[in-house]
Amino acid sequence: MPATRDRRPRPGTPGRVLAWLPDGKPADAYSAPCPSRSALDRIADKWTALIVGALADGTLRFSELREAIDGISEKMLTQTLRSLERDGLVSRTVHPTVPPKVEYRLTELGRTLEAPLGAVRDWAERYINEVNAARADYERRASDSSARDG
Repeated sequence: MPATRDRRPRPGTPGRVLAWLPDGKPADAYSAPCPSRSALDRIADKWTALIVGALADGTLRFSELREAIDGISEKMLTQTLRSLERDGLVSRTVHPTVPPKVEYRLTELGRTLEAPLGAVRDWAERYINEVNAARADYERRASDSSARDG
């Protein structure tokens, strides 16, 4: 586990503990050159949130993952799994059978995402009606504004 030190937290993030990068600077996703942005990009992806959730209960084969995540294409599942494997969040095991049996599971690092991504999925399911109402209201106001301006 990388060394971490306390740093003055940003507003809204009490008690934040950050990792220190090899160059001696603290990780800071608000800083454009910080490599933590690429990790944020990976975990903020909807397919990542759904794959991590599907793998939270254990190891799954590719076809089982595709069944568990309605609407994901084979191409997108393959790309996302490769990215998650590259980032150390998912491990891929190929069993020497005919046809080959390939299984995916969360790594120890990947398991650290279960709770935060679960909270995001829960939030999306809980507040979808409010989000949709806000979208409809926005579109109505934008339409009214266009009608007045045009």
